[in-house]
Amino acid sequence: MILGQISYLDCLVFLFFLAPQLLLNVNIFELIACVLNAVPFVFIQLPYQLCYERYYISKPQRSPFVQQASVFQDLVIRIVRYAFAFIPAKIGRVFFSKGVALPFLRFRMLRHGYLRSPLTWREVTLRIPYKAKAVGLWVTVEESERPDLVIYYCHGGGFSMGSTYFYLEFLLAWLTILREAGWRNPAIFALEYTLVPDEKYPTQLDQTVAGYDHVCHIIKNPSRICLAGDSAGATLQLSLLLHLSKSSHPGKRLPGFATLISPWATLVTPKNRNTPSDYLNADSLHLYGRQYAGTARNLKEALVSPGMCKDREWWMRACPSEGFCFMYGSEEVFGPEVRDLIALLRRSGCAVRVREEPGQVHAWPVVSLFLADTAAERTKGLRDLTKVISQAINLEHAQIDGV
Repeated sequence: MILGQISYLDCLVFLFFLAPQLLLNVNIFELIACVLNAVPFVFIQLPYQLCYERYYISKPQRSPFVQQASVFQDLVIRIVRYAFAFIPAKIGRVFFSKGVALPFLRFRMLRHGYLRSPLTWREVTLRIPYKAKAVGLWVTVEESERPDLVIYYCHGGGFSMGSTYFYLEFLLAWLTILREAGWRNPAIFALEYTLVPDEKYPTQLDQTVAGYDHVCHIIKNPSRICLAGDSAGATLQLSLLLHLSKSSHPGKRLPGFATLISPWATLVTPKNRNTPSDYLNADSLHLYGRQYAGTARNLKEALVSPGMCKDREWWMRACPSEGFCFMYGSEEVFGPEVRDLIALLRRSGCAVRVREEPGQVHAWPVVSLFLADTAAERTKGLRDLTKVISQAINLEHAQIDGV
């Protein structure tokens, strides 16, 4: 199930679902202050900046993203950039919550002629002894059959925002493309980890480990597992690999592959700098990173901030059997750290595939699915990921073995 581009009508309906959730979950005075603070941006800065960069200056002077973006894409990214920098996370998390995202997805499905989804999903509760429980979404084609591939996904959002339901349309589209590529019964398990400041490290890592154990229990063969995630979710997957490779966990086998979209490799570093194109804000990111770590000492720990790990032998032990694939935009805040991590992994002996998309922003495969103009552009990132996974985990062998 692959839906069309987000429209202006979709934006209005999203606001319709968002408004009551904000009133229910946010202090009314904080909400009013947030709205009033946004008024100058919405009515003065936004139209001025949009018109100035798109129509007044020459194309070579525009930011790389604006040079290739439509007016709608440019408008949305500018709004998201403001929100990430100036709207508190406790308000921002409501935008991505189940109460907003799920009815919005239902509306988009109805607008595209789907009364119900051709794919199934259900919530799964993970019990972690002596620790906070975790929830995940199990998304599959045929519930009664054993999957031949499981994508284990962790969503992004700076550890402070995001939900599996906000990513559900992305995951459903990915599952559809996997089926088109020849996988018999692919499945996706998406982890709903606890956000900060409700919990901090190591809770989210414990939940990520529990999610991996759950997936291993279902598919039995870890070589048929592909770790995946974007931004902070990709950070958790890198931390998971480092955790699994520790000598104290010899019984836990590594997955077959890992596809990481715009990973937040090092949580706090001067290399995370704002760019004219990207919608992320380095100061906000560093605030969320410190909240997740809990202490300054933890920020230097590899299991918290994987980019801090410079031990090549540890990375080699942590490498999935078929290696990594990294996808990120050339203009994103995390670009320098992602490139450094890729270089380190290659020096460590890991097989690494890379797709740096020119002129693109953070988590571009996710962004493109919702904002790109044509069907080919919307699914470009997902089709590239699917192709790489099918080559790495070997779709032909899966078909022969019937797993």
